[in-house]
Amino acid sequence: MALPIDVCIRGAGIVGRTLALLLARERLNVGLVAHPDGPASSAGDVRAYALNSASKLLLEQLRAWPGDPHATPVKAMQIRGDEGGEVNFSAAAQNVPALAWIVDVVALQDRLAEALRFQSMVQWLPEAQPAALTVVCEGKASATRAEFGVQFDATPYPQRAIAARLHCENNHGHVARQWFQDGDILAFLPLGGPDDGNSVAIVWSVREPRAQSLLELESRQFESRVTAASHAVLGKATLTSERACWPLQLARADRWCGPGWALAGDAAHTVHPLAGQGLNLGLADAAELAAVVSRRENWRGVGDEKLLRRYERARKAGLVAMGATTDGLQQMFDRDAQPWAYLRGWGMRGFDRSGPVKRWAARRAMGLTT
Repeated sequence: MALPIDVCIRGAGIVGRTLALLLARERLNVGLVAHPDGPASSAGDVRAYALNSASKLLLEQLRAWPGDPHATPVKAMQIRGDEGGEVNFSAAAQNVPALAWIVDVVALQDRLAEALRFQSMVQWLPEAQPAALTVVCEGKASATRAEFGVQFDATPYPQRAIAARLHCENNHGHVARQWFQDGDILAFLPLGGPDDGNSVAIVWSVREPRAQSLLELESRQFESRVTAASHAVLGKATLTSERACWPLQLARADRWCGPGWALAGDAAHTVHPLAGQGLNLGLADAAELAAVVSRRENWRGVGDEKLLRRYERARKAGLVAMGATTDGLQQMFDRDAQPWAYLRGWGMRGFDRSGPVKRWAARRAMGLTT
């Protein structure tokens, strides 16, 4: 029989596991709903996450950072649009070792599971158990939100994301590349660890009518389409994995907490993946909730609604700006007609030369506040 717990976390994905480790450090008994080798396992997942400096530091503190060769530093980023628009970022210009790190989903899940095996304050539960605080980390399809009367306002994008792994003819040089064209957004994310390599993870956000047709293409035809969409910058691309696909949406819960419960990660919000910030936002939720619990008055319980409101206020403030930015970019690049193409090109070139504004935006994306 499971022992009494202080916090029950529903959902054992990356955000849920991270939060469990953080709360266990506060000497709280945590129940994590899902077996480590059960449905939350991501074996065969072809996705990769772009994690910023704040997320890396958090995971390192928990001894859950994947490390070589499963974390690849991004030393530069090139963004290309239409009408000659382009934006370039470099780690050297920011005086940092990397703009971000591209991390394998499977490796990160495994490291978190390993850290949890050595944390006696966390127990795995086959089902939810009563606790002073319940945290919902079940993802955007959470069924638990409705139990707390939460409305999840979702606006679907007319796009689906396609993910896969490729081997390219040319070395990626630790550069993340992104192309905006004809309403689609293609990203090449370098893989292979600190050494130079030829493997990349792709996230290709394509309009609904094209998504299914791309999935149904034979491998060679799909490779040809990817090579063309990337302007053959890395030469010929060859598939090394299956293809995965999922719908895209902008969504946010109307309430993130109440007496004895809170939401975190995709259960509370989702954004377009074009900025690669989805998991960074979820990990920031976990860090903030754990910090709020750690700083609570000694007479206040972990499920106190006023305490949880502090978490909600802090995280909503950061989410609004990121959600508006990603949504605005998606809307702007989804418009085909002139003068939008000209305005996009003009705006990208202006931003690339903006100096302090560009530096501020880059550091915000990296999770740095100074």
